Amino acid sequence: MNVDIRYGRDGVQKVDIPDRNLVGVFAPADVPVGDADEVIGRSIDNPIGCGSLAEFLEGGEDIVFIVNDGTRPTPTAKVLDMLSSRMDLRKARYLVATGNHRDMTAEEYAFVFGSHYEELKDRIICHDAKRSDCVYLGDSKNGTPMEVNRIAVEADRLVIITSVEPHYFAGYTGGRKSFLPGVASFRTIEANHRLAMRMEAQSLVLEGNPVHEDMMDALEQVKGKRIFSIQMVLDRHQNIYKVASGDLNKAFAQAVEWADGVFCVPVPEKADMVISVAPYPMDVDLYQSQKALDNGKWALKEGGRILMVSKCREGIGHDTFLQQLSSSKDPKEVLENLKKEYKLGYHKAAKMAEIAVWADIWAVTDLDPEIISAANITPFPSVGDAVKRMLDENPDARIIVLSDGSVTIPKVE
Repeated sequence: MNVDIRYGRDGVQKVDIPDRNLVGVFAPADVPVGDADEVIGRSIDNPIGCGSLAEFLEGGEDIVFIVNDGTRPTPTAKVLDMLSSRMDLRKARYLVATGNHRDMTAEEYAFVFGSHYEELKDRIICHDAKRSDCVYLGDSKNGTPMEVNRIAVEADRLVIITSVEPHYFAGYTGGRKSFLPGVASFRTIEANHRLAMRMEAQSLVLEGNPVHEDMMDALEQVKGKRIFSIQMVLDRHQNIYKVASGDLNKAFAQAVEWADGVFCVPVPEKADMVISVAPYPMDVDLYQSQKALDNGKWALKEGGRILMVSKCREGIGHDTFLQQLSSSKDPKEVLENLKKEYKLGYHKAAKMAEIAVWADIWAVTDLDPEIISAANITPFPSVGDAVKRMLDENPDARIIVLSDGSVTIPKVE
């Protein structure tokens, strides 16, 4: 069977996988998608757990929107289109929840704000985890110092626009994640992400997940703050499927239920090889593309090969995690080294090293093959080359393709 593998924004790598070897090509579920404007508008006008948007905004003197940055597929611009007929967008400020990511590029600002960018650009603040003025809200029950951007803490109205899908250590994106780590300090993000080293920090898990607990603890510190959320669930093509608006936690719970129906995908068996694709814009760098590896592992046999396909347009993304991955040719030793101290990014190295203990990690990227090899990852020039190598070594190998591996959670039936 000929399979098209997305590579970069517009590229495609074609690979021929014999029918007898191919278990299947799996992606988030195909779900019925209506008119995006209608879906968003209906949700905003029928909020969950609170009054109308107009009632929420009434009397607001410092209205702040928190929006996702350009590494997320969240269609913020479409939401702003619908809001523009319900409020004066210039009466608000817009805080970009970068977490510890870099400032956005001109292309990303255009993607996030769409036709509203020129009108709003003097109202936009890009959160900088190391430089933004943050307010200390106390320590979480897990010991994380909770420091959040003063603009978000002191606003008298917060509007959070985000999207919800599974997340490999926070359980899910969306909701509370816009506040912490979205607009938190570097110190807070580092402490929160250290908790990702724990086994309880897994995709789809909220109960008992220490990373999620931190996020909820931060919201508890601003319990009296008025927050209106608009939380989208996208389909496999990044079109808007469902939108839950209103109370942050109630809308999040509804969006999680919808997201499970899209992103949790049944597979008939575990495979000898899993090809997990990080499609644009998730392919920004190796650091972000790691999510495709972590999701793909759920469909892989012990001793198998997982092939990450990601252009890694901007390189590695985080030198510290690469240094740790490259610290030893033995992934068990890498894990031991990671236990000695923690710096932001080490959790990514730990999650990758955990896989490398029981499986081989292969990759097709635009990165220097020597750099990839030093990190215990076998580089290939193309998906076709990797599949050929696999079938040369094991002609009976069973192969699964996750065409949107960054957000697909395979569940063996």
